[in-house]
Amino acid sequence: QGHLSRFLAFGLGLSVTAVESDSRLAGLAERFDQELLRELEKTRGLGQERRPRRCQNNPPCPLTAQAPRHVAGRLDPAAPGGEFLLPPDPPRPGPAARNPLGGPGGSEDGGRVLLTGLHACGDLGPALLCHFARSPAVAAVALAGCCYMKLSTAPRPPSCPPGYPLSASVAALPGHQLSYRAREAACHALEEYEGRLRGGGTHLRAHCYRAVLESLIRTADPSKRHLGLQPGRKAHTLSFPQYAHLGLPLAGLDPAGIPLDSGAVGAMLEQQHKVVAFFTLGQLLAPAVESLILLDRLLYLREQGFHCALVPLFNPRFSPRNLVLVAARAPLATVLAGLEEDSEDGDSSEDGDSSEDEDLG
Repeated sequence: QGHLSRFLAFGLGLSVTAVESDSRLAGLAERFDQELLRELEKTRGLGQERRPRRCQNNPPCPLTAQAPRHVAGRLDPAAPGGEFLLPPDPPRPGPAARNPLGGPGGSEDGGRVLLTGLHACGDLGPALLCHFARSPAVAAVALAGCCYMKLSTAPRPPSCPPGYPLSASVAALPGHQLSYRAREAACHALEEYEGRLRGGGTHLRAHCYRAVLESLIRTADPSKRHLGLQPGRKAHTLSFPQYAHLGLPLAGLDPAGIPLDSGAVGAMLEQQHKVVAFFTLGQLLAPAVESLILLDRLLYLREQGFHCALVPLFNPRFSPRNLVLVAARAPLATVLAGLEEDSEDGDSSEDGDSSEDEDLG
């Protein structure tokens, strides 16, 4: 919905173009921009005496009226820089959007750009890194990944590596393959789960519910695997039949045709302690999995001669995806020195050192 682009444009006065694959969200982001512009106009009309105290007797507040530009489209990781923009899904009415990086110098105004992905899901993260590597007009990239289970792992032509592994170094390692379960576990919030485990509350019930539901789904239709079902945030407050009546339709199944109160279901529900133990073991291994994925991306950039680093930008309890991969065509020492001074975590070193307390799940 454009929150990051809105902050960068209005709060920092930067020229920002945001690419969103869902045309409905791009339209919603534009609506939020207009609402903020109207609020800014009201604030300017209040006069100096009504300005916020921090702005009185000082230069104008940093908020500007330079709204971001929202482009509805998808990225094609296999296409060169000038052709990577695909139509949005669903299609957006009106003329097709121009590629924001398709100008003579790489950007529309011929200037160099910073490519940013905040929680870039699945192959979107590797696509941004490949685009940076192939496009001289992209001066730098800053990437926080997400949804590692959606990474492609099948071999591709050399010009377009899979989402994992990206680097030749990791691809050459025996046993580097990561299962769907391993990549999915790396997306969870380790710190949050630790709190739930210590509390021993009913929240842990949801893990068993999801495991039983998965068993019922596969019995009804073996082709349905790894479905991203979200029956609700308060699933632990429901009985299992209530939970299943919400979840099965999301998998395209009719709850009326599946026995939810059978002895087999009851026996599975009694195994909650084993499900929690299995899930906990996965959480303990999650940091190693995400470390491998992130270091693979860093090595991919290093193999091509770029300056890069993994920066623990903030406390993982604020957001579990706290490790940001930054890369540039010029040395990062000056930029990272500034980050190190401002960061409470304090540990950011060039070419890939990451802190031991990084959240990796």
